[in-house]
Amino acid sequence: MNDVVHDFTADPLAWRPYLTPVVLDDATLAQRAALQETPSNTKISDYVLVLAHDPESLGQRTPLFNGIMYGRGGLSRAERELGATAASVVNRCIYCVSVHAGRYIGLAKQPDVIAAVFDGTETALGARDQAIVGYATRLALNPPQATGDDVRALRAAGLSELEILDLTLSVAVFGWANRLMHPLGEAIRPREA
Repeated sequence: MNDVVHDFTADPLAWRPYLTPVVLDDATLAQRAALQETPSNTKISDYVLVLAHDPESLGQRTPLFNGIMYGRGGLSRAERELGATAASVVNRCIYCVSVHAGRYIGLAKQPDVIAAVFDGTETALGARDQAIVGYATRLALNPPQATGDDVRALRAAGLSELEILDLTLSVAVFGWANRLMHPLGEAIRPREA
C-alpha cells in the first residue's frame, strides 16, 4: 500500500524523513541548544530533528520562523496561515499545506476559503482573502510577478503596511521551508492507531 500523499488536504498528515532524525537522548550539546526553541509548544517534530543535524542553521531558523509566524501585532495568525497555505500550494509541499490549511481552518473557521485555494477559485472570495491569496500566489510563483498593483490591492482590502510586511515574510519563509522540506522527506497518511 502506498501511503505517500500527492493531493492537497487540510486533514492531518505525517511526514516521513529520508534521513534519520537526531535522537533527542543522543543529541550533542549544540543540537540540544538549537532544539530549545521549537516552532510550537508540542513535541519536537521529526522535521526539526532532521534539521538538528546542522545545529547552527537550526539555531537561526527557529527564532526566525517563530517571529514570522507567531509574532504579535500586524497580520492575524489566521491570515499568516492563509499566506503560508497559498505559498505551499504553489510550491506543492503537501505536508505544509495540510498543516497550515488545518491551522487556518481551526483559527478562522472558514474551510470554504481553503477549498477555494485548493481548486483555484479564490476570485470568489471576499476582497481581503482574495488579495492575500493572490499576492501570496504571485510572490511564491515568481517574486517579480508580485507588483505594486498587488500591494495596492492589499491596501484597498484594508491591510496595513505592517500586515503587508507580515504576509510577505510568511510567504517568503515558506518559499524557503517548502524547498527545504521536499528533499528531506515526504507527506504520508498517518498510521492508524
